[in-house]
Amino acid sequence: MSGLRLFLQEIKIEHTLFALPFAYAGALLAARGVPSAHVLLWITLAVLGARTAAMSANRLLDAKIDKKNPRTAGRAVASGKLPASTMIVAIVVGLILLTLAAYELNPLCLALLPIGAAGVIIYPLVKRWTWAVHFVLGAVDALAPLGAWIAVTGRFEPGAWLLFGAVTVWVAGFDILYALMDHDFDVAEGIRSIPARFGSAAGRFVPQLLHASLVIALAALGIMTHVGALYYVGVAAALALLVYELSLIRRRRDVFSLNAAVFNANMAFSVVFLISTAASIAVRGAL
Repeated sequence: MSGLRLFLQEIKIEHTLFALPFAYAGALLAARGVPSAHVLLWITLAVLGARTAAMSANRLLDAKIDKKNPRTAGRAVASGKLPASTMIVAIVVGLILLTLAAYELNPLCLALLPIGAAGVIIYPLVKRWTWAVHFVLGAVDALAPLGAWIAVTGRFEPGAWLLFGAVTVWVAGFDILYALMDHDFDVAEGIRSIPARFGSAAGRFVPQLLHASLVIALAALGIMTHVGALYYVGVAAALALLVYELSLIRRRRDVFSLNAAVFNANMAFSVVFLISTAASIAVRGAL
């Protein structure tokens, strides 16, 4: 049990909260109501499998880098508390679960499976090649709502792509702020990131632009999908998140406390957005 607890801590299982609300919101918007229990179950298992594989790959492929970095040297694989084989098994199990979910959902989900599987495995390596790594991570996370939408409709729709773009810039924004914590290490080791390439000032400014884009994209999605007024509570939450982050970025010079506050705010936002989306659809269905 202690080994399992350590593994779950290592892959940050609680951070699945970032992916699931937008996946569920995508399913609700695609269905214009509540999808079947079968679809919701397999969407949940797909997200769980994909995220387990992704985080396990991250810890496995970054173990040598993590060991050098004082901030991450204590991670279980980097420090030797967990063997690399644990992460290999977790990657395989996560991909099997993702494959089963795609099979159970619809043929298009199954056909697109190789793209999703490749994304969750390859993204940890991208920081070795390009400072655009934040957008790659954002796109990989955004596959959750895109896949959920396709799981419901069995096809690509404009709204699905708009939600995909919104989640991409959302995740990229707070990942850039996260990279501020490793600015000096990344520069010294040749790790690519926007703060390492363009400086800490850019690392604080670019997320503001991206999260402003998030507000616009979510508002446009509401107009496109003709949702009820309660949906815009979630858009207002995105705007409040932007304003809050602006104040944090201006006031807090300590990047560690900045990121702790940003993390909590973004987690709260994702839940509020799901609730407002669900409420708008429920009210519209009752009319």
